[in-house]
Amino acid sequence: MDVAEPVQRPAFPPVKREKLADGTEVRKIAVPAHRYSPLKENWMKLFTPIVERLGLQIRFNLKNRQVEIRSCKETEDISNLQKAADFVKAFICGFEVDDALALIRLDDLFVDSFEIKDVKSSLKGDHLNRAVGRLAGKGGRTKFTIENVTKTRIVLADQKIHILGSYHNIQIAKRAICNLILGSPPSKVYGNLRAVAGRSADRF
Repeated sequence: MDVAEPVQRPAFPPVKREKLADGTEVRKIAVPAHRYSPLKENWMKLFTPIVERLGLQIRFNLKNRQVEIRSCKETEDISNLQKAADFVKAFICGFEVDDALALIRLDDLFVDSFEIKDVKSSLKGDHLNRAVGRLAGKGGRTKFTIENVTKTRIVLADQKIHILGSYHNIQIAKRAICNLILGSPPSKVYGNLRAVAGRSADRF
């Protein structure tokens, strides 16, 4: 009886600039009004790694209020364009520049975004405000604890939640956040978090 050999995943080399038609691609990231000031203040911190490290061109289009990033002849790897777009998008979501910069440095980081009403659609008024309060905790303590235990960064933007981290860590943080939204007391969520984080540490 013939045993089928396991299928090997193809390992394609990164696409270089020369493979594209004219070598230029563009990514556009819309900037909401409340992020104009932070963008203006941190422009050089965003500009420098994108231009110097990734070899891309960047500008802020005042007419349509978008950050535009495009490749040029200095761009060595076309995947840099997506990295730069993810970096700027993470900053627009509310992450610190230094935290968002990890998206450029490391390959296995992602940003996951969802709304409180995606978890429990019946929340309204004061109940919704209390759910946001439970996520933050007194002085931001709950959010800070979840970030530290799961090695992620979390931004609470009104009813939206953005989590930056590796895929596995995002899932752990997301489960803890969902439990808090659904009404679990923080002490119980902390206990579950530490147990899961402990198992993850043992596995690696």
